[in-house]
Amino acid sequence: MRIIFLGPPGSGKGTQAHLIASKYNIPNISTGVMLRQVLSGSLYNFYSINKSMIDVMHSGDLVNDEFMMQLMNIRIRKNDCYNGFLLDGFPRTLLQAESMKKYEIFINYIIEFVVSNSVIVDRIIGRRVHVSSGRNYHIKFNPPKNDGLDDITGEALTTRKDDNEEAILKRLHNYYQHTQPVLDYYRKESKDKKVQYFSVDGNRKILEIYKELISILDLRILIIIIFIIF
Repeated sequence: MRIIFLGPPGSGKGTQAHLIASKYNIPNISTGVMLRQVLSGSLYNFYSINKSMIDVMHSGDLVNDEFMMQLMNIRIRKNDCYNGFLLDGFPRTLLQAESMKKYEIFINYIIEFVVSNSVIVDRIIGRRVHVSSGRNYHIKFNPPKNDGLDDITGEALTTRKDDNEEAILKRLHNYYQHTQPVLDYYRKESKDKKVQYFSVDGNRKILEIYKELISILDLRILIIIIFIIF
């Protein structure tokens, strides 16, 4: 089970990625989490990021494709990915999508989260993050059990530096400019039967979206099992 979740920032794909990865016991791989770990210093020495790259990340701009592919290739070769993985928001550019074949990173399912811009801005402004795990909360839609604290560790939640209206609009512009061609690319791959492509309405409540994702993936798993048996 090799899955990609794509959608604009604030579309809810991060929340669903944690739920789906947990259900199917596969790693949830978020480049956003990895990059924030770079910014926090925990991955700085390993990935040798220079200051100019850190400035790019702080500004809300996209880092270069070459770096992202190297980062992803290292992660995808770890043992926990043997039985599958879920990529949260990757690839973000057409070059990254095309380069995945070069790196022999093959995908079964593409799921697009479709959400209106007004909903996205509302969601992001109220978002709170547990940096080390990538768990997302929202002060209104998905609050933690204890205000300002992660449900699992009890550690303090933070607000991302780019979770402000100016950075949000910039990130949305980047998404539509760079990631829309990725969606078109995978739609074509789907027509050629190379991947399976689905879109879900991300404006709904978390549980509603989760149930739809389960129905999509469980049905495909059942079809595969039947095919293997017979």
